[in-house]
Amino acid sequence: MRAVRVEAHGGPEVLVPADLPDPEPGEGEVLVDLEAVGVNYIDTYVRSGIYPATLPTVPGLEGAGTVAAVGPGVSDVAVGDRVAFSDGPGAYAQRAVVPAARVVPVPDAVPTELAAASLLQGMTAHYLVHDTHPVVPGDAVLVHAGAGGVGLLLCRMASRLGATVIATTSGEAKAELARGAGAHHVLRYEGFADRARELTGGRGVAVVYDGVGATTFDGSLASLRVRGVLALYGAASGPVPPVDPQRLNSGGSLYLTRPSLGWHIITTEALRERAAAVFAMVADGSLPIRIGGRYALDDAAQAHRDLEGRATTGKLLLIP
Repeated sequence: MRAVRVEAHGGPEVLVPADLPDPEPGEGEVLVDLEAVGVNYIDTYVRSGIYPATLPTVPGLEGAGTVAAVGPGVSDVAVGDRVAFSDGPGAYAQRAVVPAARVVPVPDAVPTELAAASLLQGMTAHYLVHDTHPVVPGDAVLVHAGAGGVGLLLCRMASRLGATVIATTSGEAKAELARGAGAHHVLRYEGFADRARELTGGRGVAVVYDGVGATTFDGSLASLRVRGVLALYGAASGPVPPVDPQRLNSGGSLYLTRPSLGWHIITTEALRERAAAVFAMVADGSLPIRIGGRYALDDAAQAHRDLEGRATTGKLLLIP
C-alpha cells in the first residue's frame, strides 16, 4: 500500500511517501480501506517532535472508509461497514488497522468524505461548548482562528446555543467565512482584547476558545470577564510559557484549562455518543463542513506547509 512516513523529526519535508506492506488486523482490530484522511494540527506536532513518537511512523489520527477485514474477537463491526476514526494510528495511508472499539459507524446520510472532515474537529468543538464551558444563551464567547477547521464549527455551535460570538481572523476573506458560520463580530488579532471588552460593555467574555496558544494567550486572559474561562485547546503558534497562577487571581478569579479530545472520548460509549451527535448535525445540515483543500496522499508535505502557513480555511483532507 501507499503511505506517508516520518523517519526523522523536522519540517514538512520529512513526510516521505513510501510503499509499505499491507497491514493485517489482529485481535480486536479492523482493517479500513481509507477513502479520506483528515489533516489536523496535532499531526504537525508528531512530525516535528513536539509530541513524542517512535520513528519511523506513519502519522495521522483521522480517517474514514470501508472495513476490509476484521480480526479475531470483533463482533460489532463487519466487513463492508462504513466507519470513521479520530484516534487511530497510521491514517496517512491507503489502509489502516484500528482497534474496533475506536471506530464509529458512519450514517447513510453522511458521505464518507464528510465523515473524515467532521469527526475529530467536530467532536472537539462539541466538547468545548458542551463540557469545557457549557455555552448558555446570552454568553459572549471569543473564538480564535474563527475561519479554521475547529473555529468555524465553534462559531456555528456557539451561535446555535444562543451566544454572542466574537471571532478573530487574519484577513477579510477569512472574516467573511467566520461571519457565515455565525460569528456576530470579527476582529483582527492586534488589539483584540480591548475590542472584545468594548463589544461586551467592558465586562469581558465568558469564555475564550483558544487554539492558537503563545501569541494570543495574554490577550485571551485579558479578554475574560470575572470568573471567565480560558480553554486553551491548542498551540498553533507555539506552546505557552509557564504561567504564574496569581495571574488568574488578579484577573478576576479566572479559570485556565488545557483540555483535549482524548479525555472526552475515553470509552467506546462516550466516543460513539459524541460522534453520533456530530454526524446528526452534519446529516441535517445544521453543521456545514467546509473542506478547504484536498491533496493526494503523496502531497501530505504540501498540506502541512499550507496548514502551518495559515494559508487555509476549514478542513484539509488527504485522498489516498
